[in-house]
Amino acid sequence: MRASLLLAALTITSSLAFAHDHDKAAPRAFIIEPANNATVTSPVTVKFGLENMEVTPAGTENPNGGHHHLLIDTALPANLSLPIPADAQHVHFGKGQTETTLELAPGKHTLQLLVGDHLHRPHSTPVYSETITITVKEAEKQ
Repeated sequence: MRASLLLAALTITSSLAFAHDHDKAAPRAFIIEPANNATVTSPVTVKFGLENMEVTPAGTENPNGGHHHLLIDTALPANLSLPIPADAQHVHFGKGQTETTLELAPGKHTLQLLVGDHLHRPHSTPVYSETITITVKEAEKQ
């Protein structure tokens, strides 16, 4: 009898745990502004969005957390199991920042967010935004 009750309790508990995990919405990264296809002047303020995941600084281990990396005029890294590069096209926001101001040359540019874990690696299921395109026009001379 005890074994039957224990088995029933474990079955219910594991079913509830599965239902709870199964119902979680997937994390989503997105660029709040500028809007896709916007025409802007430099410097450009870029605001980052993240849903169903916490923004946590680099070095802070949190399976449901990470920090933003802004990809400028480049595609996602080919190998998403490696740390995200740190260069002019892969800008790290390891302090947990959720916006930045960029100096961009006139012309078309692409922007995309990629969330990294505590070691700057994409998560096992990578969290990244859609790529947006903006056009930077020359500032009017005064």
